[in-house]
Amino acid sequence: MTRVFCTYFDHHYLARGLALHHSLQKYCPDFELWVLCLSDECHETLVRLMLPGIKLLTLAELEAFEPRMLTARQNRSLVEFFFTCSPVLPLLVLELAPAAQEVTYLDGDLLLFGPLDEVWEEIGDSSIAITPHRFPPEKRDSVRYGIFNVGWLTFRRDANARACLEWWRDRCLEWCYDRLKGERFADQKYLDVWPEKFSGVKIIQHPGVNLAPWNLNAYQLEWRDGRVVVAGRPLLVFHFHGLKQVAPAYFDPRWWNYDVKASPVLVGKIYQPYLRLLTRLTRKIGKKKKQAGKNPRLEEHEPASEPLQFVSLWQALWRTWRAQVKLLPKRTIWQTARSTLKVKMWQEMSRTRSQWHEAQRLLADRLQSGELIRC
Repeated sequence: MTRVFCTYFDHHYLARGLALHHSLQKYCPDFELWVLCLSDECHETLVRLMLPGIKLLTLAELEAFEPRMLTARQNRSLVEFFFTCSPVLPLLVLELAPAAQEVTYLDGDLLLFGPLDEVWEEIGDSSIAITPHRFPPEKRDSVRYGIFNVGWLTFRRDANARACLEWWRDRCLEWCYDRLKGERFADQKYLDVWPEKFSGVKIIQHPGVNLAPWNLNAYQLEWRDGRVVVAGRPLLVFHFHGLKQVAPAYFDPRWWNYDVKASPVLVGKIYQPYLRLLTRLTRKIGKKKKQAGKNPRLEEHEPASEPLQFVSLWQALWRTWRAQVKLLPKRTIWQTARSTLKVKMWQEMSRTRSQWHEAQRLLADRLQSGELIRC
């Protein structure tokens, strides 16, 4: 049976979307992934790549299907407009893929870590499937942002699921903003009423589905028989929510926001493999390494980490030297290389020595604590 998924992302999240596709190829070979391209650059890149199993959609197609999205584009921010796409996209896919028995929406920053057989078995014949945040006791107040997370949502092709999607679409078109207001928050808090309002809603209980920074403290992670185990069950889908690249080789997982402590399994078996995959896929699409994990939603509000102002000093000096050496005749390059590089580095390091040592100390501390991860 072909499993039908849908997601959306723009060029900033393109590497994440490609990583999701890569993991579907590995663990769910018979699939279709419908991608709503939120920017022209994203669409052009995916057209060029011609990846197997991907079906492309444009915003123009989405707005033709649901004309009210044109109005929504004008009265909310770009991120809020993207949130408003969440209920419209599955409706469009069900329209365009008549053979699909169900469609599963996935956030673009998910990654599969194993086959999904256990998930499908748990969902069974349910009309709708949703995943709870599963906040640990110390973060229980975060439930004000929603009992459930939009990261994984499955809708069967039946009247009940369609009624749910249409109700959700109408609510998001009315109000979908990136702030908490009463019983509303973006596209997410509307899900709170689904189990009471609609029949056949399955709340997925598998701890290895939609594991994320906000619920990591609720579980013990282990490395067993070559895979990550969560509360005795295999990790199947991880949600890399809030991940932010702060330098070419450094990422902020934002665990500090959830009081999560670094562990060898979390860093070495979950995050570092994902970051290496992002970096490799970024190179594949012709982007620079520093663009592997851009997160515009966070970057406009948060400055760069201070220690990272200096961690690329040696790379900067190397580039400066290379630029000057290129102006020299080829026969003199290796004669001047050693002395030129040594002098320039010494001069720069003399000016910034104290900042450099302090930055290195802070960087080591942050890597040790898990505030930063190096890929």
